Amino acid sequence: MAAPTTQELFNLTDKVALITGGARNLGFDMATAMAEVGAEIAITSRHLENAQASAQTITDDTGKRVVGFACDVADESQVERLIDDVIAEFGKIDILVNNAGNVVSLPTNAPLEKRPTELWHDTINVNLHGTFYCTKHTVAKAMKPAGSGVIINLGSTAGIVGKDRRVYQGTDMGGATIDYHAAKGAVINMTRDMAVHLAPDNIRVNCISPGGFFRNQPEPFVKAFSETIPMGRMGQDGKELKGAAVFLASEASSYVTGHNLVVDGGLTIW
Repeated sequence: MAAPTTQELFNLTDKVALITGGARNLGFDMATAMAEVGAEIAITSRHLENAQASAQTITDDTGKRVVGFACDVADESQVERLIDDVIAEFGKIDILVNNAGNVVSLPTNAPLEKRPTELWHDTINVNLHGTFYCTKHTVAKAMKPAGSGVIINLGSTAGIVGKDRRVYQGTDMGGATIDYHAAKGAVINMTRDMAVHLAPDNIRVNCISPGGFFRNQPEPFVKAFSETIPMGRMGQDGKELKGAAVFLASEASSYVTGHNLVVDGGLTIW
């Protein structure tokens, strides 16, 4: 039997991918990328109309079937219902991208001891608990019965290094987000243990940790932040997470599991 070509390795035709938080930003980019290489897509938002509108946009752009669902991933009952609904719609889930997340920034000079406890719990619930809930129910209801699957968790450079809050000087942007750092660090290491648990079931689990992406932030912040990056610039939406997502979702990474793929322009290497 001939070895697959590189194009075949990256092809996701006949695959179904569920991307939580896929209605905007990096989730939208990853959903679009997987549709562009052949996958059918389910995306979520807490607001159904947002998920449906983004799903229609991706369908219009790629010609692939994309369906939007409402889900708050911090609510396990909603997650369980989501997985049932996606399986009912598509018949299976081959790829799960745990992208849904949140963070609430307070002023840069807000001291750690003033961080509201409710923000801590909310951030941990969405970013960490939500990732576990989605994985738990997708594995049980779709991937283990199928004997295969791919899971991609979203970490962050915030889960690898502390934040240089000097980049916020001269702006009204917030930088006190210790709970987000804690949650993303936990997601990265949870990925490793999930990979060990699920390898015997032919389910691969990896993580992507993006750095800062440009979204029209104030010029002083963009300049200061870019100076902390070896490549000298912020990431670009619509481009720089798409290849990483397709690589980890596809057979191109068939011997990769438990890995944290950092997409940060070099921020965390110095």
